[in-house]
Amino acid sequence: MKIFQTTAVACLVFLGLVASAVASDDYPNRGIRLINPQAAGSSADLIARTFASELTKNLGKTVFVENRAGAGGTIGAAAGAQSAPDGYTLLMTASPLFSIVPHLYKELPFDPLKDFESIIVLGSFNNILVVNPKVPAADLKELIALAKSEPGKLTFGSSGNGTTTHMASEMFMQMANIKLLHVPYRSGAPATNAILAGQIDMMFHNTPAVLPHIQAGTLRAIASTGSRREPALPDVPTLQELGLPKFQASGWFSLSVPRGTPSDVVRKLSEAAQRSVQSEAFRSTLSTNAFEVVGGTPKDMDRMIKEEVDRWKPIVDAADIKLD
Repeated sequence: MKIFQTTAVACLVFLGLVASAVASDDYPNRGIRLINPQAAGSSADLIARTFASELTKNLGKTVFVENRAGAGGTIGAAAGAQSAPDGYTLLMTASPLFSIVPHLYKELPFDPLKDFESIIVLGSFNNILVVNPKVPAADLKELIALAKSEPGKLTFGSSGNGTTTHMASEMFMQMANIKLLHVPYRSGAPATNAILAGQIDMMFHNTPAVLPHIQAGTLRAIASTGSRREPALPDVPTLQELGLPKFQASGWFSLSVPRGTPSDVVRKLSEAAQRSVQSEAFRSTLSTNAFEVVGGTPKDMDRMIKEEVDRWKPIVDAADIKLD
């Protein structure tokens, strides 16, 4: 009886492996869902839809975008993590999911660092430190001096607790030794409206969101958060240039799949994704919106995740921020 049971189990395992291999060889044979944990109409949504269109061409099957926004991207990420690891559910991931979220939340229905496999980094962007023109500070030196003269009075907005726009300000406060008052919003759009109306004094925001307002003079650019100047704003210095040499708070969007996805499927997705991000349509969309194409392999993405974790964990720990 025991021999029969052992043989039966072995057969089932064998059949499962065969089915998995056949499924991998046949991949893809139907439509693919791309979960975007950002709202429709956002810069991330534009990137997701342009990429999905190009990936459709390179895989030969329709890739459709499903927006699952909310809770700092964790709702969409949870849906991705809990999906079948078969290559038919992809997740567009923002860098804070790996570098900030794991250190903020006490409990999550998934583990950002263990439940996903990397495919590719799609594109990156800088954040820009901007102030309302009524703030009496023309440059970083004057802004820091103003903040030190009235600790906790200057306000900064963000697109939500734990987002890059929030944590960039925490990094700024720690490195500049100043105290500011945080005013979180539900997303980037209301935060932008608030600083334009003078309801908050300053914020770190992604370049696409603030570029037209800087060009119109309704916001004043103080500095860029990248390691080099933003091409769309060549006259705006980086915070590293201005005396904060370790300041780095750029963001990026990437593609992941649930852990356990067959290696052949991961390879096919990686190859198709690399071709997609190099397409003229995708590169043009990113360039027009002040993003930079990154690309690379799954291992390249894994390396970037490690660098981000090492950068943000001490900032989160020092700020002592915990979210439910």
